[in-house]
Amino acid sequence: MAPLAPMAQQAPSTHPVAFLARRAAMALAAAAVLGGAAAPAAYAVDGADAAPAAGSTEKLPEGLYGTKDPQYDGVWRQSLALLAQHTVGVRPATSAVRWLVGQQCADGAFTAFRAEPGKPCDAKTMRDTNQTAAAVQALAALGGHHETVQKAVNWLKSVQNDDGGWSSMAGSPSDANSTSVVIGALAAAGAKPESVTSKKGGRTPYDGLLTFRLGCDVKEGERGAFTFQLKGAAANADATAAAATGVLGKGFVVAPAGGAADTPVKPLSCKDGKADGKSGDKGPAAAEGGAGYLVAQLDKNGHHLPSAMPGQEKQPDVGNTADAVVALAAGGHRSAAQQPLKWLEKNASAWARQNGPAAYAQLVLAAHATGTDPRSFGGTDLVAALNATGPEPAGTTPGKDARAADAAEDSDGGVNIWWVVGVGLAVGAGIGFLLSGRRKKNGL
Repeated sequence: MAPLAPMAQQAPSTHPVAFLARRAAMALAAAAVLGGAAAPAAYAVDGADAAPAAGSTEKLPEGLYGTKDPQYDGVWRQSLALLAQHTVGVRPATSAVRWLVGQQCADGAFTAFRAEPGKPCDAKTMRDTNQTAAAVQALAALGGHHETVQKAVNWLKSVQNDDGGWSSMAGSPSDANSTSVVIGALAAAGAKPESVTSKKGGRTPYDGLLTFRLGCDVKEGERGAFTFQLKGAAANADATAAAATGVLGKGFVVAPAGGAADTPVKPLSCKDGKADGKSGDKGPAAAEGGAGYLVAQLDKNGHHLPSAMPGQEKQPDVGNTADAVVALAAGGHRSAAQQPLKWLEKNASAWARQNGPAAYAQLVLAAHATGTDPRSFGGTDLVAALNATGPEPAGTTPGKDARAADAAEDSDGGVNIWWVVGVGLAVGAGIGFLLSGRRKKNGL
């Protein structure tokens, strides 16, 4: 699977993959603009990794999606691409699946990119829970990779923190985004997240995730939101979108609601400093409170979520808006997802072209979650565009898209309604970016 708390409040190493990938691209785009180079609208370039150096003759691995340097998001973008293709009935190329499987370390973990997969991982290999969890979700969906998936799940269980959650890097404090993507992986692999408990304290992933939820002791506009980490306790739309999906036990793929009743969004309600009625801290109630916060932020900003580079004005964050649409769909909030979905249909195509496979995949999954046709998304065929970023698919699975179409018809005309390294951001004059020695949390 943006905006996190202000950059000054969080160390770069704590940011999720998706957040940092987007910010890195924004910084490069800003640098290009400052240098006199032409660039697309700001919101259209908020996501990809740095492209290979000009004049580089280095050839990307066979089967890999995208043309940009995979050092920080290779496994992440590959996983999202394969998962999105499978979700809409496209059978990925064998070479693409083989590449992903070949990235796994012997202990079950995945890192962002191994240039020499035949060389064993060692202590210096930067294993990443986000990349690992993304790979699990993709390979579990594709089927036929039970051993690979089980090894990855076992590794994830082995690095669970005492609070029940995960960080992107084993041993670091848990964060909402990493915990959410691992919950999605556990569910996809058939492991009940509630049964996966920490060795010390016996806490579940849901226990860990709920520690990041803001309740009635914060100002009204932030109630129900989630923070990225406890430190600073600032409401975070990126973390909230991830957590509102994860707390329901769902991953990147959320099935369209079909003819199910539309669930109104009810922000966390407090009386005398305590949550009213069903506005408690567990499962659906926590997801509902998160949805209430997201809707308020979406409405406040013109039906999209904003992000801001240091020293720059706020800009639309396309990737996190797509995450919010998925989160609303996961909670059954079909009506609430319509406006941000329409905003994406109108504004996301240029962003996806700039950012490549993970961006297209994210939009495909948002379309799927809402029962929208990804082959006609604001005039763009997202599936064809995604396919074009990698090896030619092996074929299609008849009927898969038809089920999504049927779900849309059942909704009475309504729209049926989820990394990581230390990538430091800093470009000359306060806008540039620096790739540190740690990983980045994805995605687009």
